[in-house]
Amino acid sequence: MRRACRQGFKIGPLLAETPAGAERLFTALRSDVAGKEPVFLDIPACHPAAVALVERHGWQPVFETARMYAGPAPTLDLTRIYGVTSFELG
Repeated sequence: MRRACRQGFKIGPLLAETPAGAERLFTALRSDVAGKEPVFLDIPACHPAAVALVERHGWQPVFETARMYAGPAPTLDLTRIYGVTSFELG
């Protein structure tokens, strides 16, 4: 999904079964706006394939956040998560 935000567009969630699938979705979601307006993607930094995806395209971090929990962290399968919906929703 891609949606308008304050400046440009935000991609997310970006879910895919494989890195190749994530690459295709990422490319398609930014194809008509890349270079014209800013496009943002909030990735789970602990997912190496998500990090590799944005690095391959020359993207750089704009800011970082810390995910915090009261109590034990939930068990999440991050292998299919290449971009979160938003930091507020995860």
